[in-house]
Formats: sequence, structure tokens, C-alpha cells
Amino acid sequence: MPRPKLTKLELQILEALWGHGKASIREIQEAFPEPRPAYTTIQTTVYRLEEKRAVRRVRKISNAHIFEPIVARDVTRHRLLDEILSFFGGRAQPMMAQLAEAGKLSLEDVRELEKVLKKLESEQKRKGQVRRNARSTD
Repeated sequence: MPRPKLTKLELQILEALWGHGKASIREIQEAFPEPRPAYTTIQTTVYRLEEKRAVRRVRKISNAHIFEPIVARDVTRHRLLDEILSFFGGRAQPMMAQLAEAGKLSLEDVRELEKVLKKLESEQKRKGQVRRNARSTD
């Protein structure tokens, strides 16, 4: 079943849960900077996340339900990134240009990205070599 889209507030709540691991609605609310959303706003949104199968109740302490995230942070980030990329025709270059124009992408960021890309390329070459070697021994 595909995961439904998440709102900005839902993502912020998930971020609080990923940071805490497990938390009550009050603890989630306290993770927000001032001015915080109302307790009932957080409560309603957490219940929606529960309906979307993004969080679950793990136990109850007195009157407080304790929630934990079901969706992983990296999976959620990948999905959100794919969604954002779709606005740029699925290509990273126009998105990166937009980030640069907005002052959100520096030359240092690009240098770090280049290091990551070279590392990934090197790893892929090693994996390809391992596969070719495994086939030749069969």
C-alpha cells in the first residue's frame, strides 16, 4: 500500500518522534519552538498520522498514549525528495540551479557533493567488478 503524502506539520511531528524515539503528545508539542502549535492541533495531527500508518501507539501511561514512528526517516526523505524532483521534471540540475539562485546551495556544498558522487561511483565500480568476478568463477 503506498504511503499517503505528509503535510509540513506531520513531517515536523515525525521529526520530533525520530529524535525522541517514543513520545507522548505533550512531549511532541514541547519539541516545537515557541510559539508552539496548540496541544489539540498536535493531538489531531498525531491521530491522522496514526490513520496514515506513519505512527503507532506503543503503550499508555496514565491518560497519555505513547507514540513511535513506523516510517523510517530516510525512506520519508527519499519519498519527499522524489516528490520535489517531480516539480523539476525528475532532474536534479534544475533543482540545484534553483537552490543556488536562492542562496541555499554554496560552492562548498557542491564540493562536498562531488566527493559523495566520486565515492558512490567508486563503490559501484567495485560492486560491478565483484559481480563480474563471481560470474567468471561459475
